[in-house]
Amino acid sequence: MMLRRAVVKLLGALTVLAGIGISQDASAAEVLKIGTLAPKASPWGQVFTVWSTAVAQKSNGALELQFFWNGSQGDEGAMVGKIKAGQLDGAAVTAVGLGKVYKPILALQAPGLFQSWGKLDAARDAMKGDFEKGAKDAGFVILGWGDVGGAHVMSKGFAIRTPDDLKGKKPYVWRDDPMGSVFYQVIGGVTAVPLGVPEVLPNLNTGAINMVLAPALAAEQLQWASKLDHINSDVAGLAIGALIMSSKRIDALPADLKEILTSTGKVASEALTKRIRSEDDAAFGRLKGKMTVVTLSEDEKGKWKGIFNQVRQRLTQGTFSPDLISKLEGLSR
Repeated sequence: MMLRRAVVKLLGALTVLAGIGISQDASAAEVLKIGTLAPKASPWGQVFTVWSTAVAQKSNGALELQFFWNGSQGDEGAMVGKIKAGQLDGAAVTAVGLGKVYKPILALQAPGLFQSWGKLDAARDAMKGDFEKGAKDAGFVILGWGDVGGAHVMSKGFAIRTPDDLKGKKPYVWRDDPMGSVFYQVIGGVTAVPLGVPEVLPNLNTGAINMVLAPALAAEQLQWASKLDHINSDVAGLAIGALIMSSKRIDALPADLKEILTSTGKVASEALTKRIRSEDDAAFGRLKGKMTVVTLSEDEKGKWKGIFNQVRQRLTQGTFSPDLISKLEGLSR
């Protein structure tokens, strides 16, 4: 019932946008192809479906959003590549995909930086102009920012309390994320398994991996959580995302359709930000009832903080500029 009310509320917000309806002949509709890793039935998919409906209504069918769900267009790196090649017009991506567009954006998820949405929001707002310009220079428009959730350590058959507990284990690391490999290199003795997101579930099924770091909602929707039995209560970091589109494709739209797309895209992104945070909290509550909850002591938290500091320092040696990491560290305090 709550989910239905949220969708109805979003549809209302999208369809009452004033002054942008048109009465154009829909015989030659503009179709925008958008990829996403999210399942259609997920909260992300529900918001995107409502957004698509609103766009069709406001344009009288002259503009259509065609979504490709469940990573059917490949992982985020592949989707960004397809946008550049003109095979897709846009995508809903996490910070990893944004990093493929403009690498400095990924630094928002540098280990240990942000554990509260308030701090993350302030930092993102402070850096938004630079990030959006970097994306524009690369040929992309960020229609709106969104969130994925608070990342928790989840494992199968064992608890992870300190960095040393990872040694000899087989954690999943996102192949497209340059920070993941650095993180495990700093710890040492870890057999990290680089995978694309669509490959994670099959590897959990076979036991090729036995630990993930992911938001509760994402782990639940992608069915990863059903293969794991321990979850850390602390948030290791905050996962963000955005709706990105090809600048060339948007600029080719008639002005009225471009206005519809950008206006409704902003509303959809704002709705996602609020909705996903709430849904992620609820998902964590559900997983706590099914898994063994691991609560860290202050000493254990201190050990992780030390590793995070080392990782961020290592990331300034080629992945990100020292000035960028220093600025974000200042914004995180």
